Amino acid sequence: MTAMVVMDAGRFLISTDRAKLDVDTIHHFLTRSYWAEGIPRETVARSIENSLCFGVYSGIEQVGFARVISDFATFAYIADVFILEPYRERGLGKELIATVMAHPELQGLRRWSLGTRDAHGLYAQFGFTPVENPSRTMMEIADSQVYFRSAPDKFASADSARACSARP
Repeated sequence: MTAMVVMDAGRFLISTDRAKLDVDTIHHFLTRSYWAEGIPRETVARSIENSLCFGVYSGIEQVGFARVISDFATFAYIADVFILEPYRERGLGKELIATVMAHPELQGLRRWSLGTRDAHGLYAQFGFTPVENPSRTMMEIADSQVYFRSAPDKFASADSARACSARP
């Protein structure tokens, strides 16, 4: 992964420079997302270390993110894509995915994959289609409680606080 992509999208910058990534911003968004709720910061940091990451910046502030898990020969999975709320509806998501898809080390792959609950229209612009019959072709192990089990004290105290505040 030697290539560094820097794309100037008007006053925004899209870059693969790891040194620019704001892990706190990324963690803050992901831990509240529907797909990575409660993810520990250490897990986010490790996922960044082992992926090709793209940051979106307004000046020095990180306002978006995407990462790609790939063997750089046959397959790539796009994950953790987001644009912070105040920066949405400006075409940044589209620019981010276009930059990901154009990365020189991700060319000629046989298969791209991703999961989304709410951005089908964005990804369709880049050729993504729903899996025709996922029960025949896709298999997975999905553990939606893994982050909660890995940090039980953190979530137990949050649950206690919620329970106390809910009392009349």
